[in-house]
Amino acid sequence: MAANLVKAGHEVTVWNRTPGKDVPGAVTAASPADAVKGKEAVWICVSDTKAVQSVLFGPQGAVLGLETGTVVVDSSTISPSASLQFMESLQEKGCEFLDAPVTGSKVAAENGSLIFMIGGNPTNIERVEPLLRAMGKKVIHMGDNGKGLSAKLAQNMNIAFIFEGLCESLTLAKKLGVPHEKMFELIEASMVHSGVAEYKKPFILNEDFTPNFPLKLMHKDIHLMLDAGKENDVKLPGLSKIDEIYEEASRQGQDELDYVATITLLEEWAGLKSKAKTS
Repeated sequence: MAANLVKAGHEVTVWNRTPGKDVPGAVTAASPADAVKGKEAVWICVSDTKAVQSVLFGPQGAVLGLETGTVVVDSSTISPSASLQFMESLQEKGCEFLDAPVTGSKVAAENGSLIFMIGGNPTNIERVEPLLRAMGKKVIHMGDNGKGLSAKLAQNMNIAFIFEGLCESLTLAKKLGVPHEKMFELIEASMVHSGVAEYKKPFILNEDFTPNFPLKLMHKDIHLMLDAGKENDVKLPGLSKIDEIYEEASRQGQDELDYVATITLLEEWAGLKSKAKTS
C-alpha cells in the first residue's frame, strides 16, 4: 500500500513495527511520532486492536506528533467499539479519523486494487481521495465511524462460511471418490460459483499453504465477530462451530499458514490424511 502511494507521486514517510521493512522511495522514520510530523494524512495498517492502540498512544506513539487537522485513517481490522474510542481520543487532539478496512488480500494490496469500506465523515473521505485512488479500485462509504469495521467483520464472516462450506463439500466428495478437480469444474459451471472458490482453488489443488491471509488473522477476526455479536445480542451459532476448527488448527501449529490449511483438518478427520500439514 505504501509502495503504491510512492508510485502515485505522494511524499511518504513510513514506520513499521518490524525493523528493516523499508519502502523504496519513502523516508523511514524512527518512531510513529516522528513519522506523522508535518503530515496531512496518516495511514495505519497493522494486525489487531492492541497494535493500533500501541501505534497511536504507546511510547513514541503517533499522537505525540500529530498536528491539528490531520486525517488519521486506520485500515486495520479491529474492534469497532475500540475504534470509536480511538476516534474520540484523536478528536480531542483536534484530528479527524476514518476507519477504512480493506478487502482483496495480498495481491490486491500489491497491484493497487483494494476495496475500501469506510466509516466516517464524507468530507474527510474526500480529503484523502487521491490516496485511496492510489491504493484501491473502489471505495464504499458504509456510514458513520465504526461502520466500515462493522461491514468488514460481516464481510469476513461471509468468507469464513463460504470457505468452510467449500472445504466440507470437497472433503465429502473426495471421501466418496470424486476428486477436487472435478468438483471445482462443477462449482465453476453452476450457481454456487464464488470468488472465494475461484481464488483458493489453486492453493487447495496444490496443497499450497503459503500465507496470503494467515490463519491467525482470520482466527482473530472470527473472535472480533463473536465479540461484536455478544456486545449487540446477536447469536452466531454457525460461526462458533467454525471457530472450533480454527482453534484446533491453531493447536496443530497452523497459525502462520494461510487459512486454506483448515481443509487438512477435515481430510484428517475423514481418514483421507494421516495428519494435518503444519508447514
